[in-house]
Amino acid sequence: MDSEPEILVTNDDGIDAPGIRALAEGLDAVGNVTVVAPADDKSATGRAMSSEVRVHDHDLGYAVEGTPSDCVVAGLEALGPYPDLVVAGVNEGGNLGMYVLGRSGTVSAAVESAFFGVPAIAVSMYMREDQFGEPTAVEDYEHAVDATTHLADAAVETDVFEAADYLNVNAPHPEADATGEMVVTRPSHAYDMTADQHGDTVALRDRLWDAMASGDIPDPEGTDRRAVLDGHVSVSPLTAPHTTERHDALDDLADRF
Repeated sequence: MDSEPEILVTNDDGIDAPGIRALAEGLDAVGNVTVVAPADDKSATGRAMSSEVRVHDHDLGYAVEGTPSDCVVAGLEALGPYPDLVVAGVNEGGNLGMYVLGRSGTVSAAVESAFFGVPAIAVSMYMREDQFGEPTAVEDYEHAVDATTHLADAAVETDVFEAADYLNVNAPHPEADATGEMVVTRPSHAYDMTADQHGDTVALRDRLWDAMASGDIPDPEGTDRRAVLDGHVSVSPLTAPHTTERHDALDDLADRF
């Protein structure tokens, strides 16, 4: 690429989160960064989409009263130069496992970009459950930003995005015993959601976070959750469209309708 790449940066924690500032500052060394991010925290909104959003100037770029997917569409189509790469993050907390891909606003921003045909990276920093609620600072995201700038600096010009629509990156927390190694992974298929009724409320809990905290997880080597727990930076190359699995049993049901 002869000129600096155009990079659109967004997140789901909101434009005032330290993770997106760390990411924007880090990627500034790689290309021309335009930030278009939610004005408020929009975590776990998936690919929720609005029909109209208000936009405000912000010292980082543009604050949008909408979701991460809104920000990608607005950024690509209206607010900034058309990007060569979209980067979402750094999310405060890991986005690990197959089941979180549709929930995560961070990952959903990357998926939205992929449907436009623009390569994307979703990046998150794993935190233990007891670390949530503790304030984070820009410098806490060093591992995640270093990994992302490394990928952003080279991936668009290589064949990485010939086979993958987006990369899901998860880095260890700075207090973790990080190895400094980046490993290519696949999302874990492990799933352990529970629900308990207490009067007129139902408490929903993801038991895999408990397993992560104790180190006792069912994930084999090669999965994203195992890699991060072992102190590595996990990179999962993923595709955005759902695949179609045609099979005789469903053909038979359709024929009998």
